[in-house]
Amino acid sequence: MSAEPLKPVYLVTGNDRPKIVRALRRLRARYGDESVELLAAESTTGDDAVAACNALGLFAGGDGGRLVVVEGVERWKKADAEAVTAYLSDPVPGAVLALVAGEALRSDAIPKAVGKVGQVLTYDAPKPRDLPAWVRAQFDACGATAEPDAARALVEIVGEDLTALATEADKIATWAGDRPIGRSHVEALATPAREATAWAITDAWGERDLPALLAAAEAELERRDPFGISTRLAGHVALVRGAKLLAAEGLPTREIAKRLRVHEFRVRKALGHADRYGQDELDAAVVRLAALDAAIKGASRLSGELELTRALVDLTAAAEPAAAGA
Repeated sequence: MSAEPLKPVYLVTGNDRPKIVRALRRLRARYGDESVELLAAESTTGDDAVAACNALGLFAGGDGGRLVVVEGVERWKKADAEAVTAYLSDPVPGAVLALVAGEALRSDAIPKAVGKVGQVLTYDAPKPRDLPAWVRAQFDACGATAEPDAARALVEIVGEDLTALATEADKIATWAGDRPIGRSHVEALATPAREATAWAITDAWGERDLPALLAAAEAELERRDPFGISTRLAGHVALVRGAKLLAAEGLPTREIAKRLRVHEFRVRKALGHADRYGQDELDAAVVRLAALDAAIKGASRLSGELELTRALVDLTAAAEPAAAGA
């Protein structure tokens, strides 16, 4: 998925989630936010995905077309696969359909249909013995230089969770800058596996990746209550908002870190997330998280888990464009 012309459909499969996320990020980078529709197969049928392509295809043109991403298509049934197969016999010009399967598909119908007009991309997780080499590749992708022992240390501390490993590698690479990374740096900075899922939540919100955000929250709910998750996310959103305001004043990263009393790598991460949200959206996010806090503490009759899910959807939704002439 380089700068070459895009195919009408991609099937992205495998259990190497960080590589899948990077592949989707490269694809989404070729479109503006308003030209991308993110769907979850859990609540989207094959007919729904086809309808999204047909509807978005009506507006494809000089702006580079439209992209429809459907996560979790391993959940789809025969009728869903048939709907997509029929669509791919005559796909809409300018519309690109990206189907993501985190587990094995129920049949080979979709891979066969995709293979005829598109491309199947498979990203399989490495074996445990190959994890240090995989971690070194993550450091390389971040533009960092890491000693082999540093990669082994990260696996020892974080474990075999690829998403957690990728998150920690990115965090440490951001901190290191141009400096080589050794074992002592990893031991001082890496977050143990139990705590790393919290980083996955803030990173998914920062990437504006709702499917990844909901998945990370679901995993974290096995260890922590909704209040703990909302509190950590609220702290991160406040950091992003504050960093964005100070950056707008022309302050460098180091000075922002001093003002906010946090480590410089956290400010770099926050500024990267701030690029995907407008100031009005961040202001609204602070208000929405305050409402979530009140709901979890008893202001709502709904469960804390449901209130959290609703808030996560609201927090990643794109702001409505201003009405013409407003």
